[in-house]
Amino acid sequence: MTVAVFGSINIDVTAYLERLPRPGETLHGREYKLGLGGKGANQAVAARKLGSTVAFIARLGADDFAKPARRELASYDVETQLVAEDREGATGIAIINVGEGGENYISLIGGSNLRMDDSDVARGRSELEKASVLLLQLEVPLQATLAAAAVVKSHGGTVILDPAPAPVQGLPPEVLKAVDILTPNETETGLLLGWTPSTLDDGLKAARELRAKGVASAIVKLGAKGLAVSSGEAEATISAFKVKAIDTVAAGDTFNGGLAHALEQGLPLLEAARYASACGALSTTRKGASAAAPTKAEVEEFLSSSEGGA
Repeated sequence: MTVAVFGSINIDVTAYLERLPRPGETLHGREYKLGLGGKGANQAVAARKLGSTVAFIARLGADDFAKPARRELASYDVETQLVAEDREGATGIAIINVGEGGENYISLIGGSNLRMDDSDVARGRSELEKASVLLLQLEVPLQATLAAAAVVKSHGGTVILDPAPAPVQGLPPEVLKAVDILTPNETETGLLLGWTPSTLDDGLKAARELRAKGVASAIVKLGAKGLAVSSGEAEATISAFKVKAIDTVAAGDTFNGGLAHALEQGLPLLEAARYASACGALSTTRKGASAAAPTKAEVEEFLSSSEGGA
């Protein structure tokens, strides 16, 4: 049983500032970091650090950023045999500004991520066919993403889609029906539904509306407020764990990696969502994207001693 990830790899250039700059304003930052990112890589690392066997299908350019990306993936014990070298593309780059409390904004240059296609699905087919859970995002082309989903679903696996970056026009019903679990945050939910949830009760209403549009289960993530889950088997709101956040970059990716791991381990959806919430909360207490994901032991200790998540 494996967790498969079909998605993006970036090198993140992250600047830490006292606050985020206003339009046209230049601010001095405290420090910067270069590190592994991209929603696909973040999710793959998060699941692997929790102990899942991970098959990561992705692309890197043939450039100076590709080597450190492969090196970092290997340092987290994520296999890179299915990460292709794209000689006609460039490794994806994310420019990230992080302000007070971990608030951030991100500029993304997709590079080779945007060149993924059916050949990548074919390259990873054997791993997709045996995956118990597939993690997807929208940083690679939708056609290839749906093709990967179809392979996993046809072999009985569970497909999880983080609809980020969410298209302004939303997602058509055929896309929602192609996945088992949708995990938008409040901003992405707003783009998908035309209104933005602001409370946990709003989140539950939004999760129900997403199911009415065709997705089997929806988890609406509301940051420090918590999350709302709606499926055919159970519904609930789950309060956020109390932590001191310093960097929220990739918290959603860490959540999804934790969700995939928990489901692979056989936890019911509500328990898996609570476990994933703990993973995401822990990641906000550290700097970085992939680097911030916690280990299984750290999550278990956190769950045994923390408030929230009820």
